[in-house]
Amino acid sequence: MTEEAQHFGSTDGNEFISFCIGEQEYCIDIMAIREIRGWTPATILPNSPDYVQGVINLRGSVLPIVDLAKRLQIKETEPSERHVIIITQIGTQIVGLLVDSVSDILTVQDDIIQPTPDVASEVANAFIGGVIALDERMISVLALENILPNFVESEAA
Repeated sequence: MTEEAQHFGSTDGNEFISFCIGEQEYCIDIMAIREIRGWTPATILPNSPDYVQGVINLRGSVLPIVDLAKRLQIKETEPSERHVIIITQIGTQIVGLLVDSVSDILTVQDDIIQPTPDVASEVANAFIGGVIALDERMISVLALENILPNFVESEAA
């Protein structure tokens, strides 16, 4: 462990869950996470955005599943038993994020999170809220509020 990031247990700094999509590592604030579960086949919804895998039944609630790799325009995921769904709350919506695997729990000080470089694409600027340089790792901090398009929140109102 380094001074910048420590495993769960420290009360100083921000806590994040890190996860992998392909070879890239990302993280989200632990306070946005409801649970982490294995892949469950989703029921496809007609006319939904291409990055929505479908919906699953989560204890009686219908939960949309977003293929995070496709949403970030990295690749399309062929879900398997290896994949993980991170159940998150984005605004008022509960959403499942399909990722390859969950890596770590990190505690990171604010000053360790660097801004997204100016040379990043519009997609990166829209979805990445910062970058954590940790030992040999570069971990992108996701801006969860931008994962769902604005029309989802306006339709729910």
